[in-house]
Amino acid sequence: MTNACVRIGHHAVGEGEPVFIIAEIGINHNGSLAIARKLIDGAVLAGCDAVKFQKRTPELCVPRDQWDIERDTPWGRMKYIDYRRRVEFGQSEYVEIDRYCREREILWFASCWDEEAVEFMEKFDPPCYKAASASLTDTTLLLKKKGTGRPLIISTGMSTREEIDQAVTAVGRENLLIAHSTSTYPCPPGELNLKVIQTLRGEYPDCPIGYSGHEVGLSPTWAAVSLGATFVERHITLDRAMWGSDQAASVEISGFMRLVSNIRDIEKAMGDGVKRVYETEMGQRIKLRRVRSANASMELHQVSPNGH
Repeated sequence: MTNACVRIGHHAVGEGEPVFIIAEIGINHNGSLAIARKLIDGAVLAGCDAVKFQKRTPELCVPRDQWDIERDTPWGRMKYIDYRRRVEFGQSEYVEIDRYCREREILWFASCWDEEAVEFMEKFDPPCYKAASASLTDTTLLLKKKGTGRPLIISTGMSTREEIDQAVTAVGRENLLIAHSTSTYPCPPGELNLKVIQTLRGEYPDCPIGYSGHEVGLSPTWAAVSLGATFVERHITLDRAMWGSDQAASVEISGFMRLVSNIRDIEKAMGDGVKRVYETEMGQRIKLRRVRSANASMELHQVSPNGH
């Protein structure tokens, strides 16, 4: 299998490299820059490598027949298009996010849902782009992102194998990363289908394969790393009970700290696949082995305390 590797900022992402961990803020900030800063702080505290936002041009992303539908929101009842504008960060907010992430020394980028959003984000020199699962069949948008020359991560939720292959064929495999995902929020364990990570590794050996999870809990993400995910993405929140469509499938900051810490432990525990006897085992070996081979006796003689 090819050891695919893509560089995102100063991080190498691929097999044999540390898992690249993304905390997706998305729209969990609910239009508040103060909440966004707290989520960035939480991602830094947990040891994440990057935070990710979502950027939309509401007039392009919301179908015209839905603009005037009234919805209940934290700010009262309002038209859906007004709600989408309310939670969307603009120039001044992203200037502050860019400054703050540089200060906190964490990468940031965004899932752009339309071409204007890509042009907007280009002003901030992002290290990569993400294409959400909903955008996988939007070839024009995929090519707009790939045309920037930056690495592109595509998510594969709600998609057939044929649709995934069409997207990969359209943008090419260079600087492309593919995330297994199931687009249910939150996703029940029986629909996570984590073995697809191995399927994608076999079908696209020249692309780093990762995992974008929307489940409740942390263990499936740890399992994804054990199955070979080279990057993982989970939504981050201050409180899963907060208002918003993604909050229930998100991870609170204390959970993110455990998520990252245990991923790093899993990386160490995986080893290199070469069976060996560790020096720390030798005491038990001497004490507990009743029958020893000639080679084993020789090994024990060589590590005897008096050196003879």
